[in-house]
Amino acid sequence: MQEPSCEPDSQPRPAPPATVLGYNPFALDPAAHHFGLTTSSMRLRGGTVVVRHGRRTASQTATILLHGAAGSWTTWTPLLQAAHATERDLPDLILPDLPGWGDSPLPADEVNLTVESMAETVAEIARALGYERWNVVGHSMGGIIALQLAASETRATASVGLVSATSFSIIDSVRHPIRHFFVLPAFTALLLTMRMLRLGGGVSRGLIKALARLNLLRGLVAPLFRHPGIIDSTVVAALGAEVRPAGFVLATDRAGAYDATRRWAQIVCPVRAVHGDDDVFVTAADDAKLCEVVPQCVISTIARSGHFGQIERPLEVLLRLEFTAPPPMEQALGADQCDKALGTC
Repeated sequence: MQEPSCEPDSQPRPAPPATVLGYNPFALDPAAHHFGLTTSSMRLRGGTVVVRHGRRTASQTATILLHGAAGSWTTWTPLLQAAHATERDLPDLILPDLPGWGDSPLPADEVNLTVESMAETVAEIARALGYERWNVVGHSMGGIIALQLAASETRATASVGLVSATSFSIIDSVRHPIRHFFVLPAFTALLLTMRMLRLGGGVSRGLIKALARLNLLRGLVAPLFRHPGIIDSTVVAALGAEVRPAGFVLATDRAGAYDATRRWAQIVCPVRAVHGDDDVFVTAADDAKLCEVVPQCVISTIARSGHFGQIERPLEVLLRLEFTAPPPMEQALGADQCDKALGTC
C-alpha cells in the first residue's frame, strides 16, 4: 500500500447551516485534503484500488461510503460538507473508488469481478487500514455491494445505510429488459444506450466529450435528478467524466447474475434505506420486498429528490440514516416548511 503524505487539512468554507436544508447546497469537491483525508493506492488480491481515508480515532469501527456506477468517491462530498457545516463531522472514514471507477482501474481479469468479490475488496480495504468493524453506506450500485458485505461479514458489519440502492427491480430489468421495460423504463433505456455506446469504443468517448463541450450533458442526466436545471455544474461534469459504457454494462450484468433474495436473507445488522420520491430507479415494490427479505430494514422517502439524495438533499440523508439528531430548525418547522422559509426548491 502506497501512502502519499497528506496535504494540510483545509476545509472548504461551509455554507450557513440553514442553506444546507435546501436543494443541492454544495458542489462536488475533489480535494481530499479539504476533508482531512489521505489518498492511498492499495494493492489488493483483486487488483489496485484507490482509497480516500482518514479522520482516524481510537475506534476500531470505520464508516465506509460506497459510490454508485458512473460515480466516484466525490459524489459523497456534499454529504461530508453538510456534516461539516452543521458540526456533525464523521470520523474514521473510508471512501474507495470501486474497481473500474474514479481512479481505480478495472482488474485485469474482469470475469472475477462480481458483487461478491467487490464486497470482499471493501472488507480487505478496511482491515488493511486497521479496522475490525464498519458501518457501511452505499449509493445505487454501492448499495448492492453494502448489502452483500453485510451478508458475508455478519460479525464485522455493524449497520448498513442505503441511498437509492440497486435492488430487485433493476436486477429483474437486467435479466428481462423487454418484459420489465415499463417497470423501470428510464433504467432500461439507459442500459440499452450504454450497450450501444460500449460497441462504439473510442467513437463513443469522443461523442460524450463533444456533448460536454456543447453543454448537452445536463439533459442526458436529467432523469437522475428532481431539479436537473439547477444541479451544480460540477455534478454534471463529474457524471460526464464517469460515463464508462463498458464499466456500466459490466456492473449491471453482475447485478443481473446476483441472487439478492438468498444473500440478503443472511443479514443480521440494522439496515436503514432512503431514496427520493422522484427516483426513477427505485419502486414501491422494491421497498416492500426489501422489508420482506430483511425484516430489520427501515425505509424512508426523501421529498423532492431524485436518485442522488446525497447530492440533492445531503443533510436529509444524514438525518434519515440516523447519523445525528435533526437540527432545531427542522424539528420546529418540518422539511416542507423549512424549504418555504428559506426560499429554496
